[in-house]
Amino acid sequence: MADKNMFDEAFPQDKQVGGSHYKFFEIQPYEFISKNNLSFFQGNVIKYVCRYLYKNKIEDLEKIKHYCDLEILKLKDAKKEK
Repeated sequence: MADKNMFDEAFPQDKQVGGSHYKFFEIQPYEFISKNNLSFFQGNVIKYVCRYLYKNKIEDLEKIKHYCDLEILKLKDAKKEK
């Protein structure tokens, strides 16, 4: 008989390490981020927006602001280079 754990590597999307704060969503943040080719900063905004009510609340909202500021800086720097 097969051990259920043997499928963990075959289906990593069904496993969450460190909590259950993303299990509430029909579409996982990583899937949305990946399928839309979002940048690192954009991806983090999505991730923290999705989880803030279920995990770190205000701290995660602060992280959203931080990653938005980093994305703004990246865009401004790109504009200067042109």
